[in-house]
Amino acid sequence: MFEASVYVNRRKALVERMASMTGNGSRGIAVFLGNVDAAMNYRGNDYKFRQDSSFMYFWGIDEPGFAAVLDLDSAEECLYGNDVDIDDIIWMGPQPTVASKGTSVGCSSTKPLSYFDKAVIDAVAAGRPVHFLPPARYYNQMKLAELTGIPSADVRKVAPIAADGGRHASEELVKAVVALRLIKEQCEIDAIDHACEIGYLMHTEARRGCKPGVLEQEIVGRMEGITLSKGWGVSFTTILSQNGETLHNHSHHQIITPGRLLVVDAGAESNAHYASDFTRTYPCSGKFTTKQREIYDIVEQANEVAFSLTRPGTSYWDVHCATVRYMLEQLKALDFVRGDVDEMVACGISGLFMPHGLGHNMGMDVHDMEDLGENYVGYGDERQRSPLLGMGNLRMARDLKPGHVVTDEPGIYFIPALIEQWKREGTDRGFVNYSKLEEYYDFGGIRLEDDVLVTAEGARRLGSRRLPIKSSEIEDIMSQE
Repeated sequence: MFEASVYVNRRKALVERMASMTGNGSRGIAVFLGNVDAAMNYRGNDYKFRQDSSFMYFWGIDEPGFAAVLDLDSAEECLYGNDVDIDDIIWMGPQPTVASKGTSVGCSSTKPLSYFDKAVIDAVAAGRPVHFLPPARYYNQMKLAELTGIPSADVRKVAPIAADGGRHASEELVKAVVALRLIKEQCEIDAIDHACEIGYLMHTEARRGCKPGVLEQEIVGRMEGITLSKGWGVSFTTILSQNGETLHNHSHHQIITPGRLLVVDAGAESNAHYASDFTRTYPCSGKFTTKQREIYDIVEQANEVAFSLTRPGTSYWDVHCATVRYMLEQLKALDFVRGDVDEMVACGISGLFMPHGLGHNMGMDVHDMEDLGENYVGYGDERQRSPLLGMGNLRMARDLKPGHVVTDEPGIYFIPALIEQWKREGTDRGFVNYSKLEEYYDFGGIRLEDDVLVTAEGARRLGSRRLPIKSSEIEDIMSQE
C-alpha cells in the first residue's frame, strides 16, 4: 500500500477525467467491486486471494469483501466493507476496522457492505448513469448484473454510457482508467523495479537448474519458491519448456535433454502487486550448436534494435515493424526467405517466424489492464489493429510517452504445423524457402524479453541488473555453474 495521498490524487484525477468525457447533465456514479474469496475445491479452502487491480489502484485495500462508489457529480466517495465479528476474530484474530482502513487510503466515509447494494440500486432507480469496468471475475459479473438489472452476458460488453443510458460496462470509465494507469507514477516504477529484482533471482535459478537429466518441474518449483519467499508469488503461470515453438507452454514434464533449447518466460509479483516479466532461452548442453547460435544472435540483436528505438514520440507499432524488418533481413541472409524485405513486412511474412507482437504494457497486471479491453489499452484511438498474423497480435501499438512500461520480447520460432499450413495455402506469396525450413522442424523456438520504462530521454531496462543475454555470456556463465 502506498501513502494515502496517492489514492486520493488518483480518485481526484479520475473524477476530473470523467467530467471531461461525460458532458452535461448528471454524470452518475463510478462503481468499484473488489474481489472476494474463491473456493479452490470446497468452500473454506480458497485460492490465494488476489485483489482486483483497478480496485487496488484507486482504493488500495488488499482484502476480500470491499466495494466503493465515487459520485462523479459531487466527488463524494464511500468505501464499503464489514467489520469482523467474534467468529471472525476466533479464526483470524482482531482486525482493523473498516473506518481505519478507509483512513489509510484517504477515504473518510465508510459503510457496511450491504449499503453498497442499496447505493447502486438507488442510482439505477433514479436514472443516474452507473459506470463500472468490465469485471474479470464471474462473481463480480453476476453481482453487477443483479444490482443493475443488466443481463449477465452484457456486463462485460463495453460501450459509451452517455450515448444510450448504459446497459453495459462504461467505455468512458474504461478510457479514463486506462489513461491514468498507463502512465506509471514514481512509486509504481519503484515497485516494478523491485519485482524485476525478484524476477532476476528466479531466472538465475532457472539458468542454474538447466542441466541434462533434471526434470523441468523441479526447476519451476525452485523458481516459484523464490517468488513466494521474496514477494507475492508469480505474476503469471510460468512458461518453461524445451518445446519453445509452443508460445505459452505450461507443461513441465520433460527431462532436460542435451542438444535442445529451454525457453523460460516467467515473472514475479511483488507484495505491492506489481509485475515483472522476463524471457531467456538456454542451450540445454551449456553451449549453442551452430544452428542455434545463428538464430539466437538474430533474436538477441532484435531485442537490442527494439530497445534502441524505444523513446517518447515513437509508436510501439513502428518499433515492432522495424524489429521484424531487421529479423527478416537476417533470415534472408541465411536463405530462409527470399525477395524484397519491405514487401515481406507489408505482407506479414514475419508472422510465420514470430506470430506474436513485440510486447505489451506491464504494471499491476503482467498484461496491464487487458481485462478492460486490449484495444483500449494498447491502441486507443491512435490506429486500427492489423489483420495480419504477428502484427495483429501486437498488444501495444501506441505512441510512447514517459511513464509507459512495455516488454521488449522478439522471438523466432519454427512451428511445423504453421509452416505446413502456409505452404499448403500459399500464404507466403513466394517469399519463403520451405526446403530450408524443413531442416528446422525439430529446432523449437527462441524468445528474449526485458521490461522497459520509457523515460523523458529515451528508455531504460527495469531492475538494477540485467539478466545475461548475449550467447557468449550465456555459455560462459553456464560453464561455471
